[in-house]
Amino acid sequence: MRTYKLTAYEKDGTLITDESFTAETDEAAKVIGREMIEKQNLSNQTHRLASPAGKLLLFHV
Repeated sequence: MRTYKLTAYEKDGTLITDESFTAETDEAAKVIGREMIEKQNLSNQTHRLASPAGKLLLFHV
């Protein structure tokens, strides 16, 4: 399992969430990340999902 990091911010840069979770693959992490974003109603907020290698898997400004 690999650890991924999801962060989301207000438009003024205030941190909304900073969460880590584990997944088997980058594709599985994208699915989990999208579910977390939807559940927390963060779709329209600036957010990013990063892999352990620093690769951006999801990004929205």
